[in-house]
Amino acid sequence: MPLPYYVSPEQMMQDKAEYAKKGIAKGRSIVAMEYNGGILLVADNPSSLNKISEIYDRIAFSGAGRYSEFENLRKSGIRHADMKGFLYSRDDVNAKSLVNAYSQVLGTVFSQEVKPLEVEILVVSVGNSPEENEMYRISFDGSIFDEKRFTVIGGKSDGILTRLKAKTANATRGLSSLEETVRICVEAIENGNNSKLSHEGLEVAVLEWGQKGRVFRRLPPSELAGYLTVAS
Repeated sequence: MPLPYYVSPEQMMQDKAEYAKKGIAKGRSIVAMEYNGGILLVADNPSSLNKISEIYDRIAFSGAGRYSEFENLRKSGIRHADMKGFLYSRDDVNAKSLVNAYSQVLGTVFSQEVKPLEVEILVVSVGNSPEENEMYRISFDGSIFDEKRFTVIGGKSDGILTRLKAKTANATRGLSSLEETVRICVEAIENGNNSKLSHEGLEVAVLEWGQKGRVFRRLPPSELAGYLTVAS
């Protein structure tokens, strides 16, 4: 009887990581960045399928990679938040509990299943001031990254991140306005992808701090077109 083919655990995990990274890189980029009124999310998304959505009152979700997989994660996050808010209080639902749940799911799949999830997700939350903003990036293996000011997932994220750092490195004032932040994010995505974007191919939403209740708002094409027209 022939011996089964042996693959070391280290090689297996490395192969899984490379597989997941390739799948995520095929997806289009998403940028999250703080501005003087909250947190802005910009997705390079010409499709009618949303990649940015509201999870709960002050929490938003976005995903890059295989759509069906991060869409399932989005739905499970909504159920998790709704159940916790129903059993306890709406104030008890926070980004950290969602991030921990997502990390467990992604980590379990990565370590125990043959095929990892080809996704990278963002969970962002706003409080009543910029100091209370939360921005978490969760990788395909369940790793959690507590981000500050801005972050990028999917596509050519390294190039876009480099552009954002360059644009904000010499900032001597406070957080930018919504209009300026939109232009910075769109320019960074265009620079990373080496292609021009139109407002029809973008999905943009904000979480606005300082308000009560639901603070998630999608920017309509007319408002977005105005911001980009000023930049051109």
